Amino acid sequence: LKTLIISAETDARKFYERGNNTAGVRLRKSLLLSKTIAQDIRKDVSTKKNA
Repeated sequence: LKTLIISAETDARKFYERGNNTAGVRLRKSLLLSKTIAQDIRKDVSTKKNA
């Protein structure tokens, strides 16, 4: 998850500072993947908490 966030930060800089549209696509994809990973972690934590 940390590696994904770091790469998303790099793509965010490229998109916002340089106007690189391809970096924007990668950024959106990374954000969607990080959301999915976070949901999986959340489910795992809830399962262990309620066990």
